[in-house]
Amino acid sequence: MPNQIIELEAVTKSYQRFPALHDVTTTIPAGVTGLLGPNGAGKSTLIKILLGLLKATSGRATVLGLDVWRDSMSIRQQVGYMPEDDCYLPTLSGVECVQFAARLNCLPPLEALRRAHEILDFCGAGQERYRTVETYSTGMRQKLKFAQSLVHDPQLLILDEPTAGLDPDEREAMLNRIGVLARGHGKSILICTHILPDVQRVSDQVVILAAGRISVSRSLAELSRPLTPSTHVRVIGSAERFRDALSSRGMRIEPGPPGTVVVGGDSPECLQAIWQAAAEGDVMVRSLTPARNSLETIFLQAVEDATRAGGGDADS
Repeated sequence: MPNQIIELEAVTKSYQRFPALHDVTTTIPAGVTGLLGPNGAGKSTLIKILLGLLKATSGRATVLGLDVWRDSMSIRQQVGYMPEDDCYLPTLSGVECVQFAARLNCLPPLEALRRAHEILDFCGAGQERYRTVETYSTGMRQKLKFAQSLVHDPQLLILDEPTAGLDPDEREAMLNRIGVLARGHGKSILICTHILPDVQRVSDQVVILAAGRISVSRSLAELSRPLTPSTHVRVIGSAERFRDALSSRGMRIEPGPPGTVVVGGDSPECLQAIWQAAAEGDVMVRSLTPARNSLETIFLQAVEDATRAGGGDADS
């Protein structure tokens, strides 16, 4: 798999006079990437272009090193796509739907059936796989779509709202499966979602699309790191004595949440001073947490910046 699984260069898409994407240029590395954006940002248009289902008005794009228009069939053989909307054939059972998806990817009938059962086991589907899909709950339909996207063992997965409609336990299970595929099986995954905690939970990279433009495309670690580092310290004992001990060492104390002392800095020297101050103040440190920017704050700021730059509406 190439290091850059997706490359976009000046990609623009207009519907007649209505602009959906404006000069989109970015690269997406291997790993798990969260694709974020408000309704009307152009996410669906971008996904269709990546799958070769829609031709850009101008610009160039590659997926897994393949041109999205010239090599669209090869791309779809190597990419698994989980759409937001339901996609199943009525009267078929769950296992038959997944087997059918495998057959569409040229697996022989017996191998397609074996793979269907294997993937449904991975997705946590039990005996309900033998029921017709019309009887499925929202959570079971999500599992079915996920299994269909995965049955042909693709290099890249594009998942559109994979946790939508799931209860907390099923949502956690879905995120765990995504982590297993990425960390244990070397899959690259593009997750398009409105649920920011899901992105923060599993993603390495974040791309924010707003008003048809790339507003942010950086690693989550870089985005989360504040310009001025600090450490949140929760203690048992007198927080006042702890602050005094920190101040006597020249440490910067910042305002913070109740029960938390915010110390400026997160270097090894800073951490050593925190432990020394705790010993001097006779307090017990319950937790040490480096400050991180909220993904929600980053997202809202990116959308605001794009809107201020004059972006118009696009398709969702």
